[in-house]
Amino acid sequence: MPQQAPHPKGLAMADLRLTHLTYASATKPLATVDFDPSLTVVYGASDTGKSFVAESIEYMLGGSKLDLVSEAEGYSQILLGLELDDGTPLTLLRAPDSNTIHVHWADLRELVTRPSDFDVTAKHTARSKNSLSQFLLGNLGWDDRRIRTNDAGGTRELRLSDLVHLSVVPENRMVDKRSPVLHSSSANGKTAATSVMRLLLTGESDVEATTGMNAGQRRVNKGQVSLLDRIIVDLQTKLRTSENVQELRDRHRRLQTTIDSYSRAVETITQQHLNSVAERMSVTEELAGSEARLAEVGDLMSRFTLLEKQYRSDIDRLIMVTEAGNLLGFFKVGTCVFCGAEPEHQHPDHSERETTQLHLAVETEMAKTTSLLDDLLPTMRDLRSQLEELSSRRMELKASATRLDADISVTRGRLAPLREDMDQHLEVRSAIERDLDLHQRIEELEERRSQLDGEAAMPAHRPADYIPNRALSAFDQVLQHTLEAWKVPSVDYAEYDQYLMEIRAGNRLRASRGKGVRSVLHSAFTTALAQYCRENDRPHPGLVVLDSPVVTYRGPHSDPQGDAPGDDVPMTSTVVDHFYRNMLSFPGQVIIFENGDPPHDVIAQARTHRFGLQEGDRAGFFPARRERRSGP
Repeated sequence: MPQQAPHPKGLAMADLRLTHLTYASATKPLATVDFDPSLTVVYGASDTGKSFVAESIEYMLGGSKLDLVSEAEGYSQILLGLELDDGTPLTLLRAPDSNTIHVHWADLRELVTRPSDFDVTAKHTARSKNSLSQFLLGNLGWDDRRIRTNDAGGTRELRLSDLVHLSVVPENRMVDKRSPVLHSSSANGKTAATSVMRLLLTGESDVEATTGMNAGQRRVNKGQVSLLDRIIVDLQTKLRTSENVQELRDRHRRLQTTIDSYSRAVETITQQHLNSVAERMSVTEELAGSEARLAEVGDLMSRFTLLEKQYRSDIDRLIMVTEAGNLLGFFKVGTCVFCGAEPEHQHPDHSERETTQLHLAVETEMAKTTSLLDDLLPTMRDLRSQLEELSSRRMELKASATRLDADISVTRGRLAPLREDMDQHLEVRSAIERDLDLHQRIEELEERRSQLDGEAAMPAHRPADYIPNRALSAFDQVLQHTLEAWKVPSVDYAEYDQYLMEIRAGNRLRASRGKGVRSVLHSAFTTALAQYCRENDRPHPGLVVLDSPVVTYRGPHSDPQGDAPGDDVPMTSTVVDHFYRNMLSFPGQVIIFENGDPPHDVIAQARTHRFGLQEGDRAGFFPARRERRSGP
């Protein structure tokens, strides 16, 4: 545990409790899920982030790797909220693909910009005195326990990963045929896994042995150490600065805060620029339409003005014809000006009749022309009104276009230096991250060198590696009671076989079962081990995280006769219900991730989060795409 920032109350604790898991970013909305101190069930549709939450919990408790899903891209901080046994809040902050965990004595659930109270490394090393494992195990009071690592008697400290592996079970390990106690299928970790189970069931820590190697082993060991020393020196020469890891991390954190502020500024100005460009395009489009309409209305006005002049000219000519006809018809003697008749062929009233007919024809034509002019004038007034409105709107649009062009120019001018400064900061950050990566590789090689130094010790006698029957029987009773409470059929008895390092249930090993039974046996083993450790004051985080413990069960209408060897036994329809109801009475914290819905009475008593597409559901752990930007 770091000396520079101890627990504020200085109290030991028995359990850890998770309060929330949060993904935070300066540019994306929070993705968070909170946990109940007793039972939390996250359920719903597949591919909504349930398993990713379980894997993130394991990663935040010291896991070495986390495969990010596409929805997690852009998130720079992962926050895991914890609560110590005395109620003290604690937040672990870790960036994806980082070995550094920033610890805060506070419950933080948003993007963190304040400096951490202290930093620890996620990975436990032999030489490091500042790891998450040592910090949390120190609070739990189990930092003095040792685990045997090889048959020669070499030992190491108990690590947080030894306990997390047995309490946090992601989906891929839930159905795996590998024993629940093994970290991998290689033989290297079997001795350590056996020793961890012995410690948990008996409470007895292994004693470090000090007997040396033989001559041949010493030569091989010395050669390996010498090779590692040369590699370490070569990597140290590649470091660009003389800063130590903590100084680099502090500078990286300050630089990241600056980059985040640049990123927010760039995003804000970019959005303003895009809004101005979009508005300018809209104004340009409307201005083009106004110009086209103005040209069209102007052309019509020109044509109608000519037509008006023509109508008025026609009316003037008709008036003149009427007057001329009257004069010619009444005062001229001789050949008729209308019909060409000679005087001798004219009637006495011939001129008067011809004049009347001319007058009627002129009046008819004048009435027709006047009517056309009357119809034309309102249309021309409407066109003049449109011309005035369009001209006024064109002036407004041109003013808007000028203003938007100025805005676009200003935002473009503001973006250029910001992006240039941000690029420079990103280059510096990349250089720091390269140095941190070199430091991490050097640390890993030094850990391996430390392990080689430890393997040089050999005990004078073979240490005890078996678990006494008394402890095994006590644990087997808890395991059997758990399976009986879940009403799992075809399991007359269950036990942990310490020699095969496997669970035996119903005269068959777990590995020989189908996925459904493998899942439920793994879940029962994890739950029973947690309960046994609590009852007997053994090292354990006090929490259980189960991903898909019962999702692979076959339905109740399976044909038992049709099962091939190794398939699941047919499960009753009540197994899932009994599983959930039993979890309500678990003495510690339980977090379950499942596809199917839990029983209604369990939903009423537990904290639940439903992921899916139905009304009232969350779309998933990460906000849906339409929720990520205003205006997945």
